[in-house]
Amino acid sequence: MKLRAIVQPPRRVSPETVEKFRDIPTAVIGDCMSRLFAAGPRIRPMHAQGTVLVGPAYTVHTRPGDNLFIHKAIDSALPGDVVVVDAGGDCTNSLMGEMMLTHSETRGLAGVVIDGAIRDSGHVGHHHFPVFAAGVTQRGPYQTGPGELNVPIAVGGLVVMPGDLIVGDDDGVICVPYDLTEHIHEEASKRLAGENAQRDRVRNGTVDRKWIDDRLDAMPFAFEYLP
Repeated sequence: MKLRAIVQPPRRVSPETVEKFRDIPTAVIGDCMSRLFAAGPRIRPMHAQGTVLVGPAYTVHTRPGDNLFIHKAIDSALPGDVVVVDAGGDCTNSLMGEMMLTHSETRGLAGVVIDGAIRDSGHVGHHHFPVFAAGVTQRGPYQTGPGELNVPIAVGGLVVMPGDLIVGDDDGVICVPYDLTEHIHEEASKRLAGENAQRDRVRNGTVDRKWIDDRLDAMPFAFEYLP
């Protein structure tokens, strides 16, 4: 069986789209996507806090514990791309460490997302190059394949297509499908503005909390309000 190894995604979200999402938290984006579309809680930021990851997905499908096709992706991806790796969630072997991540950063990649493990976590944790992964282990990888580049993958239960928009922050990673970026940006911008206004009302004591009792009263069983 011959596995595909497409060098580049058939399409990518534009640099303009990438920049529009840079200041929108993943939580706000996720709320605008019915809270259904996010990488699971195992895919965590391993780098220093405060760095935002935004860019088009350059996808890798590899067998667990093998990073040959990740090496190829680092060399083939374009500056600004996010290398997103489906390694089956297995954390027995690390798939990337300081050397590969330094090479990724030097090539101008936006960051990496791995449904698998990394190593050299001390370096990663003190560095701002965005790295999201499912775990850490010192045990190194194999480099024999097989694998695929720029095919549909799943990372922590999140489906990612080549060229989709990847956004990551201190809360985790989310993918916005290519064809939905304009709509989701419009909705997320409105929601973010609403949350900022709500935060101001909370701070100045004018927030309306009546909705809580309204929802309790609407439930199909009664509550007794104690003094």
